[in-house]
Amino acid sequence: MLLRKIVLTATVVAALLVPATAATAAPDRPAAATSAAATTTTTAAGNPVIVVGGLIGVSIAYEPIAARLRADGHRVYVYQLPGLGFGDIRDSARAFSGFVDQVRSATGAARVDVVAHSEGGLVSRWYVKFLGGADAVARYVSLGSPQQGTYVANILRVVGLGSCAGVVACQQMSIGSGFLADLNAGDDTPGAVRWTTVRSWQDELVRPVDNATLADGATNVLIQAACPLRAVGHLGLVLDGTAYSIVRQALRGEAVRPHCLAL
Repeated sequence: MLLRKIVLTATVVAALLVPATAATAAPDRPAAATSAAATTTTTAAGNPVIVVGGLIGVSIAYEPIAARLRADGHRVYVYQLPGLGFGDIRDSARAFSGFVDQVRSATGAARVDVVAHSEGGLVSRWYVKFLGGADAVARYVSLGSPQQGTYVANILRVVGLGSCAGVVACQQMSIGSGFLADLNAGDDTPGAVRWTTVRSWQDELVRPVDNATLADGATNVLIQAACPLRAVGHLGLVLDGTAYSIVRQALRGEAVRPHCLAL
């Protein structure tokens, strides 16, 4: 019985954790670089773009979307959550605040744009809402972020294995958590930030799927509303061409019209 519980715990935690984070503190830089200022970026109009990873990812997981952004002329910075995102999301948001300051200092940009996957969307929102980020972020695009929580994060408790096996971020992403109550109290979309969320019916980690949306004027895009035959999973949101077409349009301030045949 104990062995079965251990195996089930490992399986659920792996399902929750695999799809997320990215490269550490430096943008478009050699592995030896240690800060945002240490990098040489391409010349580009517009704001620098920070790709914010989620829980337990590796940097290479975000290289496909970073490469697409670079090809579109953006200066791209990839941010890995401290401690691989296991800890308190509020602490990750405070660390993210310092990273944004580095990027702005290195580029001279007044504002950055954020493309955030999974837990990274919650980290970024906390920064914007509570840590002064409304003055530093121009556009926010989340990909499969459990804005209202996810039942997947409640599974361990349901099967009698405790509260997310002690993973604080998992507890905070559970539907009904105190963290989400604070984050979602009042205005979902504060400041002059342009807010966009992207979700997919096939997202296996955000359930119900509509919990990936925001209220108060956000542009909420369900991929299958425009492209019913497009199947995109949770990790696929950072790999899929249709999902990227939405990101591109949102960053350009264009009306969102997903390209269903995009590669």
